[in-house]
Amino acid sequence: MTDDRSLALPTVNHEREVAQQAAGRPATSAEPAPAEAPAPTRQGQQQADGVEAAERPTAGPAPVAVATGGAEYEQQERDVAPQAGDLAAAPAPAPAEAEATRQEQQQADDLEASERPSVEPAPTVATAEAETEVTHQRKLTGKEKKAARQTAKRESRTRALNYAKELRAAKAAYSATAAAAGHAVEAALFAGELEHPGNKLVPASLKEHVRVVDDCRVAVARGFVPGMRVCALAYANALLLPQLLEEFAQFTRAGGFLPSLKQLGNVATIPGILKCALAMPDMHSGYGFAIGNVAAVDVEDPQAVVCPGGVGFDINCGVRLMRTNLTEADVRPLADKLAGELFHRIPVGVGAGSTTLDTPQMDAVLAGGLTWLTERGLAWPEDAAACEDGGCLAGADPAKVSPRAKSRGRTQVGSLGGGNHYVEVQAVDQIFDETAARAMGITNIGQVCIMIHSGSRGLGHQVCTDALQICQKTGVPNTNDRQLNGFNLHSSDAQDYLAAMNAAANFAFANRGLMGHHAREAFEAVFHRPARDLDMHLVYDVCHNIAKFEEHTVDGAPRRVLVHRKGATRAFPPGHPCVPAQYRECGQPVIVGGSMGTCSYVLTGTQSCMDAAFGSTCHGAGRALSRGEARRELDSHSVLREMRERGVVLKAGAPRLIGEEAADAYKDVNQVV
Repeated sequence: MTDDRSLALPTVNHEREVAQQAAGRPATSAEPAPAEAPAPTRQGQQQADGVEAAERPTAGPAPVAVATGGAEYEQQERDVAPQAGDLAAAPAPAPAEAEATRQEQQQADDLEASERPSVEPAPTVATAEAETEVTHQRKLTGKEKKAARQTAKRESRTRALNYAKELRAAKAAYSATAAAAGHAVEAALFAGELEHPGNKLVPASLKEHVRVVDDCRVAVARGFVPGMRVCALAYANALLLPQLLEEFAQFTRAGGFLPSLKQLGNVATIPGILKCALAMPDMHSGYGFAIGNVAAVDVEDPQAVVCPGGVGFDINCGVRLMRTNLTEADVRPLADKLAGELFHRIPVGVGAGSTTLDTPQMDAVLAGGLTWLTERGLAWPEDAAACEDGGCLAGADPAKVSPRAKSRGRTQVGSLGGGNHYVEVQAVDQIFDETAARAMGITNIGQVCIMIHSGSRGLGHQVCTDALQICQKTGVPNTNDRQLNGFNLHSSDAQDYLAAMNAAANFAFANRGLMGHHAREAFEAVFHRPARDLDMHLVYDVCHNIAKFEEHTVDGAPRRVLVHRKGATRAFPPGHPCVPAQYRECGQPVIVGGSMGTCSYVLTGTQSCMDAAFGSTCHGAGRALSRGEARRELDSHSVLREMRERGVVLKAGAPRLIGEEAADAYKDVNQVV
């Protein structure tokens, strides 16, 4: 996951069972997923297949938004020169500052080089005619190329919309067939017994191995890539599937980064994998695993591996949601002041730091996570009960974290970073499940909440880098993609990596917790009331990039597994012992952040999600354009102007990179959910 937002106040969408808070653009009712889908149930919401824009509920404008700049963990082509007038609050830097910024960005480029997705040559399928066409395209002017890309994008969208209309017309006949098939759907995935109209989208070259099963699932058969031990299953509807197929087609034509669909197939090759490799609807290309991939390996399998590339560089990148008793009407007049306070108190941007830790303090943070803050009065005692795993993962060993990793994180606890990390002040727009929302303290339309998205910063990046270096030398090799090299789960290397990974996850819990403390201070400074009087309680704090030992039912029997979730959220059902007591009746809160200026969601876990996807679901909108594409096609000044016109106050560490995080660079979060 990676963006470029930072501090913000748009509006959230608390859904399924909770509240939709839209930030500045109309919220779209998402099409409910079938029971098999891992996305949590959304009660009280009617089916919205093909809802036209005029039918969508209107959302109020966002109170405030503050965004950071500078992607910390993804490919950065620094080809957009700073321009005057980005932000009134961010004047053009002096020459010395500009040079410091240039050096900082170069450092980020150096760090990110190791994380870029695999590059492969194009498969040998291109004809001489196709090569001639590519050569001709290279002679086009930059303006013509941009116009061609925009035209292709519009045509792709039109095809998807037309297909959606055809799909609705075909549903009546299909639903009867699907109902008759019942539970035989899984057995018939590749047997040709059940043809979904969505298969019209699948090109002939993929039909042997890729099949649309139903309105939200796409199956990938063994044989799609060499060595698949199990099949794969991607969650994508009629509007998301074309994006996956187009990404694959571009790779077939020109090579380059591995497309996420191929990465999903490669995940199905890892030793010890159970059931199938999974892809959430926000899937997009990443390092090793695609962002949005989930894989569980059998702990009892002597060949099972843990893959650092299945967790990622930003270990425990996650989201925390805090509530208040303020309303949008309370915040709107003070939006600029509040944005300034947040931006001042929470460091943003690549390399930005906050509190400096000495060695004993660093080890205490790595071992204790949120506990370290609570002991020092920097977190409320009740915060831990609203954190995944209480804000502290067991098994963390600071001694397994390298001195280099500790050095990189020494000044970064309590800081946001760059990329898609953000702080947003949001307002509730819709509530679908009043019981679940009430359990979270979300009771009113217009209620103001704060969402914080960040992770383990440079420390987590270095922990992953260290592990990958060992993997390349002594790990279990993956012949399809060396980024999937892993450690045998029963080896000392695997235990060392898991101990360091858990320590980095605890650092991330402390990082978000300290930013939560700074957010409380900012609200106190602006509204002149104690944070407790403002009811600034933590709703929940979730992990996105992590590997965890869990118990799941496989083939009708309980089995202990290690679940890799990369760009995916745990979503445990009501009654599960790992769900905090206050949410035991409604299920674990699931926080799904939208793209900049759009809505976000709060969901709750369900049993169907547990059964189908090892208790996992999506974590955000997911990128639709690479960062380079976004910078070429989206103008940061225009995006900033549009946000201002919509009433969103936005601040960024690198304003010239705001275009990377524009809504058009991401999938539609309403479709994802």
